[in-house]
Amino acid sequence: MSKNPYRQDREEIRELLAQYDNLKNGRAHSFIEEDGFERIIEYYEFKEDYKTALEAAIYASDQYTYSSALLLKKAGLLLALRRYSDALEVIEHAAVLDSGDISLYILKTDALLALDRQEEAAQLLEEAIHKYDGEERIDLLFELADVYDDYEEFEKIFDCLRMILEQEPTNEEALNKICFWTDFTGRNEESITLHKWIIEEHPFSELAWFNLGAAYQGLKLYEKSIDAYQYAVAIDEKFDFAYRNMADAFLRLRKYKEAIEALERVLVLARPEAVLYEAMGHCFDRQANYAQARFYYKKASHLEPEDSHLYYRLACTYMNEAGWKNAIKCLETAIRLDKLHPEYHLALGRCYMETHQIDEAITYLANVVRVRPKNINGWVELLNAFMLGGFYDEALEYAAFAYEQTDRKPIFLYYISMILFITGKNKEALLQLENGLIANPKHVKKFIELNPAILQMQPVVELIARYRKKKSH
Repeated sequence: MSKNPYRQDREEIRELLAQYDNLKNGRAHSFIEEDGFERIIEYYEFKEDYKTALEAAIYASDQYTYSSALLLKKAGLLLALRRYSDALEVIEHAAVLDSGDISLYILKTDALLALDRQEEAAQLLEEAIHKYDGEERIDLLFELADVYDDYEEFEKIFDCLRMILEQEPTNEEALNKICFWTDFTGRNEESITLHKWIIEEHPFSELAWFNLGAAYQGLKLYEKSIDAYQYAVAIDEKFDFAYRNMADAFLRLRKYKEAIEALERVLVLARPEAVLYEAMGHCFDRQANYAQARFYYKKASHLEPEDSHLYYRLACTYMNEAGWKNAIKCLETAIRLDKLHPEYHLALGRCYMETHQIDEAITYLANVVRVRPKNINGWVELLNAFMLGGFYDEALEYAAFAYEQTDRKPIFLYYISMILFITGKNKEALLQLENGLIANPKHVKKFIELNPAILQMQPVVELIARYRKKKSH
């Protein structure tokens, strides 16, 4: 055996290329065997010189007229050069010589797809999968799944992958792909049945356990999904996607401590991602550990500095601790990145109200109702700002406008009533209060919260009591 097989291989291909050159130019009588031509063609293919490779394939198939293998080489090169109709003709010729070669179906499928003849490609493969078994059938089923993907027969993709796994339960490619298509098609029950069967046969298949967990998660059976993921990580302790999905399931169950532990494992095993740091921040946020939440939101924002939502989340942690100035800075950054997001304007308006910067608050809250005129919260906050600033004329005008814009929500009748009481128009105010009580007596609590001193007015107390009695009967 040669001590340097790579060098020997280079010398052989150099000699073959020289022989081929002599043959083409008629300089010397030489003979190249069929497998020699295949190596010459592959050499030019490797160099991505498809035109020269095709010339060699044409020359070779003229020399070996009954070689289906060389014809298929030629067809593959025609496909690479986008000569799809020519490729189909060569494939049909090769099929006459050897109809059993699986490459015929794969190449013909590629040609038909390139010509936008997807249904023909699918029909070809649907017939072919019954002619083969073993690895060849699996190859054709993968090819068929790609065809179905091409013309959006998504349910049939799942069927192909299921058939592959029924034949070869540990096929890694199929196990990876079926997880996505289960989620996409919503066929979680079928996936559960399939993967339970696989696990019975192959209990140490971490991918099968993972897919079982994902299917349970798709049905919102989070406890069961966590159990499955724990089996997956017991088999493969470095299975970061299982920890990631497990963290999501714990989050859904509001088990934030356990979610944090799972996320910490992901961060050890995988490259840091903004979404992971944000999830960590969210967990601490929900535990009211705002300092730790900020730590992770900031780490996320360093990875995704253009993500406005991260600055909004940061602002909310400051707002929860009454850190209004810091919240304002974060929200200004968020709005600079996403100028029209109403949630950011609403939060900033609230911050300015808390710092008694009423004009600024009104400006941002007005932006909210402009973008979302039917949103009750925006109008409520804007009216609160007008009232806090003593702008009662504007408050009355906007309360009436809010009532119309929100399809006559009763809460705004109570606002109109309160503003009229504040401005001394008691008779009209009582009338509006009664309208509010008729429309929805539950909102009277919010009416009282606007100005608890209103209960010192006897007519107001009597009117509210009258409607409470009516409600109790």
